[in-house]
Amino acid sequence: MRFEVLGPVRMFDGDRAALLTGALRRSLLAVLLAHANEPVPVTVLLEALWGASDEHGASRLQVHVHRLRRELDDPDRLTYGPAGYCLRVEKGELDAAVFAALLDEAAGEPDPACAAGLLRRALGLWRGRPYQEVDLPDVDAVVERLTEQRSLAVEECYAAELRAGRHESVAGELLDAVHRNPLRERLHGLLMLALYRSGRQAEALSAYQHACEVLNDELGLDPGPELRALHGQIRAGEAVEVMGTTHVPAQLPHSAPDFVGRELPLSELDETLDAKTRTIPIAVIVGTAGTGKTSLALRWAHRVKTRFPDGQLYTDLRGFGTGTPAEPGDVLAGWLRALGVDGKDVPLDPAERGARLRSLLDGKRVLLVLDNAASAEQVRPLLPGNSDCAVVVTSRHQLDGLLVGHGANLVELDRMTADEARLLLKELLGDLVTDEGAVDELIECCARLPLALRIAAERVRRHRNRGISQTIAEFGCAQARLDLLDSGDPQASVRTIFAASYRNLSVAEAKLFRMLGLHPGEEMDAYSLAALAGEDDVRVIRRGLAELVRAHLVEEVAGKRVRLHDLLETYAAELSSITENAAERREALRRLYDYYLQVATTASGFLAPGSLPAPEPAFPAPPIRDHEDAARWLDAKRDTMVRIAEMVDGEFEHYAVDFAVVLDVALDFGWHVDAAQRLHGKALEIAARRGDRVGEGIALRGLGVAHCRRNDFAAARDLLERALRKADGPAGTAAVLQSLGEVCVFTGHTELALDHLRRSTRLYQQAGLRLLGLRPMICLGRLHRRWGRHEESLECLREASRVAAAHGYRPAEADASYALAGLYRDLNRFAEAAEHAERALVLARRSKFRFLEGMTLHRLGTIRRCLGDHPQALESHRAALVFARQMRSPNLEAIALTALAETHAAMGDESEATRCHLHALGVANSGCSNYVRARAHTGLGDLHAAAGKRESATRHWETAVRIYEELDAPEAGELRRRLNADISPSVPC
Repeated sequence: MRFEVLGPVRMFDGDRAALLTGALRRSLLAVLLAHANEPVPVTVLLEALWGASDEHGASRLQVHVHRLRRELDDPDRLTYGPAGYCLRVEKGELDAAVFAALLDEAAGEPDPACAAGLLRRALGLWRGRPYQEVDLPDVDAVVERLTEQRSLAVEECYAAELRAGRHESVAGELLDAVHRNPLRERLHGLLMLALYRSGRQAEALSAYQHACEVLNDELGLDPGPELRALHGQIRAGEAVEVMGTTHVPAQLPHSAPDFVGRELPLSELDETLDAKTRTIPIAVIVGTAGTGKTSLALRWAHRVKTRFPDGQLYTDLRGFGTGTPAEPGDVLAGWLRALGVDGKDVPLDPAERGARLRSLLDGKRVLLVLDNAASAEQVRPLLPGNSDCAVVVTSRHQLDGLLVGHGANLVELDRMTADEARLLLKELLGDLVTDEGAVDELIECCARLPLALRIAAERVRRHRNRGISQTIAEFGCAQARLDLLDSGDPQASVRTIFAASYRNLSVAEAKLFRMLGLHPGEEMDAYSLAALAGEDDVRVIRRGLAELVRAHLVEEVAGKRVRLHDLLETYAAELSSITENAAERREALRRLYDYYLQVATTASGFLAPGSLPAPEPAFPAPPIRDHEDAARWLDAKRDTMVRIAEMVDGEFEHYAVDFAVVLDVALDFGWHVDAAQRLHGKALEIAARRGDRVGEGIALRGLGVAHCRRNDFAAARDLLERALRKADGPAGTAAVLQSLGEVCVFTGHTELALDHLRRSTRLYQQAGLRLLGLRPMICLGRLHRRWGRHEESLECLREASRVAAAHGYRPAEADASYALAGLYRDLNRFAEAAEHAERALVLARRSKFRFLEGMTLHRLGTIRRCLGDHPQALESHRAALVFARQMRSPNLEAIALTALAETHAAMGDESEATRCHLHALGVANSGCSNYVRARAHTGLGDLHAAAGKRESATRHWETAVRIYEELDAPEAGELRRRLNADISPSVPC
């Protein structure tokens, strides 16, 4: 393919010109070529083509994209990704890129005749105005840049011809060029020189007078100093060199050839440059050590350097490193020399050097790259005064002074995404990448830091016979990773670059950073860190964290929390082990564990009022005013506290039992079954060894509940009966009886379930814990409803709902509303049922009562089906299904699938109903409760009966009856009557 934009926009496939009929298609191609090999956001394309985006814009754009693809040699040249559409253009296919390459080649050519030839070849590519017949704001800047480059190329071409001694042959061309571009002083000077060297001194002086008149008439200006000096030399008859030989610095270091990804920050840098402002475009790239800030800056600088024909200046300010930070005055001296100032003429005063730099850059387009800055104060003296220049700064600090004082744009560079890291490793390792799983593991070992990934890739290449898996095995110990991620070069060692950031911290900030390494959780807040550090004033910790965030040593996450990536966490822990002695570290951890127990006890008191004694406030703690605050805090800190319980031993092992006690209710409400089994399992082992009968009983009950949630009812009952023998007091006994009652409901021991639940309710009331007694009372109400005892059910559930609402106890209020919704549905009072279900859903979400939320979504769907609102019913069932899979609850999954099938059946969609019923049965057979299996068989039987397949229906119904009878479930009688009387079921409402 060949693409042309140096004139009318055209496209060729071989010798065949592609049809670009219509202004919209030409405009689409023009915008894509202006950003060749870069994604262009859909919003940009819609704005360019239609001036705005509307609901039909995307579909209209797709039509034009499709038509454009048909004209390409390969439709895959034009691809779509998250960042937009990207047109792939190979080297040598775009005339503007060929033009730029020829200019670069000519600039490096020492022979003026050859340089002139290259420049004439470049100029020969032009066929008119760039992007002719395309008038788009998004392309205007590119047109302006290309036009300016062409003008400079014309001037350089004639200058090269004059250096080659061809003054006579180009004099006529220069007369035409001056006529076409009367305001370009350099062309006037080149014409004067060509005439003078051709022996036409008088005409050269006349050309100067003409230049003076034009500049004065058009601009009200006199010629510049260079043109005036040339006039003086010609008038005096002196030997004259070619005018306009300028120093064009090209100081950009090499850009990594294997740079990948980073499309968003690259586009943010583009936006900084393209912004229509009168101020100097300044971009500040910030990020933690090793994220590739320098690589990003250089990649972008090389990509846009053609927009800065007067040069590119670069310096490493050494803000973070082993050496002393660079002095701005020294940097200025080096830049002045690069711009042609003789060493003896460089001012001694740094302020004068800055002023001289601004004077030299005035009217020029120069890109300045300031790498590794320590502060805004280090950068300010180096800034140009000319808005045609642009500045890119990289730093580990945020440099607020530049953002506020100079309007700089902040470009935050995070660690690589997993996809970007995979691309980088594939680029670095090539065919050594044979195991995608090993690659992903290596990425996590390197915390997605580009520097660490590059060092690890080099280790793999150096020991290619071992493969990636062996490198991962070497990284097994977290501490060893820092040793292995050392390339031998101080600038390319993970530990060294971390140390450079650490050295810039104050004493207090450094201690806080080390404390982060002791914290066992992924995320921390100011309160937990205050406990670790032994600081009573949490505001001190907040100020310290703000500085660590600005230094990009920690990442700020939602909820005013911070975290470290794995490598920084290892480094912080290493520093703590060196700086703090063992006793200091133990005391810090003891404070942290006590802090978490204090707040968890307070929070759990809202979930289960009265179940735990109020804690003594020994540490500053976040305000927990209501149930929502409590649920939110427990949800955020649960994993950290479980991790603490799993890791403690020796003198700290009792904390495992303590956390099992305070987290018992929260783990069950949130359906965190895996965490509950791990926590209570360890607590049971420690409590038994320590002779802690109360702790042992609580752990046994917690394990029993967890097994019940897994449908392992035999193990659950055994554990709960053991817990009952060790229960402490009425409240402890009531809690176990409540759980035993729930298990008996599932296993069909109805009378025993009623007895356990009634005893549990009475014992809670005797202990003065009326709110805790609501849960067994609600279970009783559900059990009465199941057996058709509607009056008894209504009495239990209304009382529970009234008491819960009066005391603002949302978990019980949600549970009671859910149960009432089911009861009113059974009574065909569907409007009341829907009202209670919607209230239960709101309350369950606020309470973080996750399983109840999923069950309520299911129940709401069945009620909406009964109301005839089938689309909303399907939506609720599908939401419940998603919830079930997130919680890994096969019971809820099978229930939701069965409900989906019933709704599809009510809509007359037998095919989809059958599919859902079969899916539900498959799930039910793989680990659900027997009751759920029976429901799935019942549904399939009903569906077969409705289709006239009586034999298949009977087979499923008989299976369901056997299960229901084993469970002592009332559904057995109804289904048995259906079988005996040969009654066909109606489609569920």
